[in-house]
Amino acid sequence: MNDVAASVGIRAPSLYGRFKDRASLLGAVELQVCAELAGVLGKAVIANDPEGTLMAQAKAVRRFATRNPNSYSLLFDVRSVPTEEGASARAATLVPLMPSLAALVGERNALAAARVLTPFLHGFISMELANAFRLGGGLNAAFERGVSTILRGLARWTED
Repeated sequence: MNDVAASVGIRAPSLYGRFKDRASLLGAVELQVCAELAGVLGKAVIANDPEGTLMAQAKAVRRFATRNPNSYSLLFDVRSVPTEEGASARAATLVPLMPSLAALVGERNALAAARVLTPFLHGFISMELANAFRLGGGLNAAFERGVSTILRGLARWTED
């Protein structure tokens, strides 16, 4: 809390006047990050092109994470305190993906498809942010191929 207060040019007691503890401060940051990410995803929609939209959204998530690594990592921090408001904000980040996923795999399979695509995105992005790809090579091409492979596989799903 002291570091946060210092970084915004106030003293810690002033920060405690707004947030009761670290968890409430992180919760407020989580809500802001989710709103920003949802906005980024919403801007990446390509009319009448579900696969193009999903690729654009995948790239948008990656750019967002690269530009905001600490904020992005907060979304997946296991030490964060789950709240109903935070869960709603996280769910709202998926809203821009759902129409394209539904167009690709059907309405009933859209959430399952999101649960297939999201771990790939997060895993790749997290490894990239941690500088874990140490063998060199074209990360952009690998990322796009990974997303394309998943989208092609999802496109083969049928309604149950």
